[in-house]
Parts: sequence; structure tokens; C-alpha cells
Amino acid sequence: MTKALILAAGYATRLYPLTKEYPKPLLEIREKPIIEYITDNLNAAKEIGEILVITNSKFFPHFQRWRKKARLDKPLRIIDDLTKDNAARLGAVGDIHFAIEKEKLNQDLLVVGGDNIFDNSLDDFIAFAGDKEECPTIGVYDIGEAKKAKKYGVIKMDAQNKVTVFQEKPREPLSSLVAMCLYYFPAQSLRLIKEYMGKGNKNSDTTGSYIDWLRKKTAVYAFVFGGRWYDIGDIKFYNEAKFKFREG
Repeated sequence: MTKALILAAGYATRLYPLTKEYPKPLLEIREKPIIEYITDNLNAAKEIGEILVITNSKFFPHFQRWRKKARLDKPLRIIDDLTKDNAARLGAVGDIHFAIEKEKLNQDLLVVGGDNIFDNSLDDFIAFAGDKEECPTIGVYDIGEAKKAKKYGVIKMDAQNKVTVFQEKPREPLSSLVAMCLYYFPAQSLRLIKEYMGKGNKNSDTTGSYIDWLRKKTAVYAFVFGGRWYDIGDIKFYNEAKFKFREG
């Protein structure tokens, strides 16, 4: 079975004051915490066994309280990355590495950002990734126009869906396909996260920098999602998601 890891250890400074003392994944949209849109998708995915949530020491008690009252169909555990403020944060890649080392993970791993909402099933994504054997797969979304992609990681892919270009927040996006902070890492590829961190890479806070490095080490494939997708990065996008979900 595949394990799932939800990244929820950020301090969300762009959403202050909402997140100054409260974690972003627990903010609500239609009276439902953001993280529960993610756990609903993971609960429905046949190949997912256990769900892990990695957070920080500051917000760890919030997630413990949420865990006690959340409706979950699968086992879920919360990991504390032992940081206490934004200056000490490990970053997204650092937190993935921390979880792998602490939990001694050695099976396929699905990683999803704790601020990503999408309403398509994960089963097709996991099946697509499973066909790629030892190669990682990332979830991407077509936002329609390249000029709208400047705030995201932008990809280009070939006819086999292999990622050929990855641009992190480019001034001149080469496509309208953007990375969703959704990754499937086969067990054999987890060692590459350790290698990346061991080289002292300074970009442990951006998964995009890791994916760009990774695609030069091994083939990385992209799965294009349909439906709705929201990356809750700041107040504007949070309010937009609340409005559009209210409108159905």
C-alpha cells in the first residue's frame, strides 16, 4: 500500500493575520477545514493505506485537536518537525526528508500540499504513476493561459507526458501547465530526496527546485488533472476559493 504525506508545516505568513496563531490547512471553506478536502480524496483512493500529516511544534496541538474530531476512514498520524517559527522552518522538501527519515519510510509515497484543494479522484493519478515503475510523477493543472502561470511552477512535457522543462515562478511562462504540489514518489526514488538534501541545497523550501533537479537525475512524468483546483497561497486566493465553492 502507498502512504500519503500531507505537508502542513508552513507558517503561512502571506495569510497573516488569519494564520499568525492558526495553521492554514485548518482554515475553513464552506464550514470545512481545507485539510479535510484533501483527506476526503485520500480516503477515497483505493491504494492509499496510512495518512501522515507533518506540521510544526507551534501548530502541532491544533492538529491534535482536529484529529480527535475529524471523520477519517483510514489511519492518520501527525508528525512534529520540531520547528517553532518561520525562521527555523525546514521547507517543503526538508519536511518530506524529515518524515522519510523519522518514519523510516520505504514504500511508495504520495505527497500533497496541505493548502491544495482539488475535486478530481486520485485513483487515475495513482494508476498512471504506478505504470512508471521507478520514475516519480507530479500532478499538474492547466490554468488556461500562460500569462496566468507566473506565480506557479510551470512545466512543459513531451508526447509521453515526460517533463522536459520546469520553471519556478517564471517571468515568461512557457506553458499554462502548473505544478499542483502533488507528487508520487516510488519507493526506489526516495533515496534521491536524501541525496538532494545531503548536497546542502538551499532551496529546501520549494518543491519546484527539487523537481527541476530531480528531472535531470531520472525521468519525471506529469499527470494532468481536470475539475477544480485551488492553491490557497494568500488572502486573495483563499477568498476566491471560498466564493467559488459557495457558488458550487
